[in-house]
Amino acid sequence: MKQLLLEVEKRVREKFTDQEGSHDWFHIDRVRKNALLLQKSEGGDAQLIELAALLHDFSDHKYNGGDFQAGQQDVYALLLELHAPEKIAHAVAQIVGVVSYKGALVPDEKTSLEGQIVRDADRLDAIGAIGIARAFAYGGSRGRALYDPAVSPTLHKTKEAYAQDKGHTINHFYEKLLLLQDRMETQSAKVLAANRHQFMLEFLKQFKNDWAAENPDIV
Repeated sequence: MKQLLLEVEKRVREKFTDQEGSHDWFHIDRVRKNALLLQKSEGGDAQLIELAALLHDFSDHKYNGGDFQAGQQDVYALLLELHAPEKIAHAVAQIVGVVSYKGALVPDEKTSLEGQIVRDADRLDAIGAIGIARAFAYGGSRGRALYDPAVSPTLHKTKEAYAQDKGHTINHFYEKLLLLQDRMETQSAKVLAANRHQFMLEFLKQFKNDWAAENPDIV
C-alpha cells in the first residue's frame, strides 16, 4: 500500500502543480493533512482516507467541462492501472464521488466514516483564512467580480444550477462557505470549523464596511 500511495502522490503532483491556486497541489496536500488529523480522533482506514484525499479533485467537474461522473471513473481507472486491488479502487472512487458540495439545498450523500472524514477535510480547507484566499483565487481565475450589492445570493436546488452559477465571490460565502460549519459530520471537524467560521464572519463585516467606506471608529 505504501508504494501505491507514493505512485498516486506522484501522479497527483504532476497533474496539479500548474493548477490555479484554489485547487492546486498545495490544496490537495492540505486536505490530506486535514484528513489524517481527523482520522487520529475519529478512526477509520488511514490508508483509504489518504488515497481518497489525494484523489478527491482528480477530475473535478469545475475543470473537466462539467462532467460530474468523471471523478469516480477516472480515479477507479487510475488505481487499477497502478495495480491497486479492485476493492480499494472501488472504495476510493465511491468516496471521491460524494466529496464535492453540490448546492445549498442539495443534501449531502450518505457515505462511510472514511468518506465523512475526507469530505470534512476538504470543507475545512474551504473555510477560514485559507477558504477566503481560495474563494478569491478561484473567482479571479474565472473573471468574476469581487462583489456586486445588487446581485443577491442564490440557494441552489440542484448541482447543475450550482455549477452553472457565475455570481460574484462574496455571494459564494452565503451560497456555500458559511453553510459548511453545519455540514461537518465528524466531531473533530466541528471543533476545527468553529474558529474558521467566525473568522469568515469577521472578514465579511470588515469587507462590507470597507466597501461602503464606513468606519465606526471615526463616525
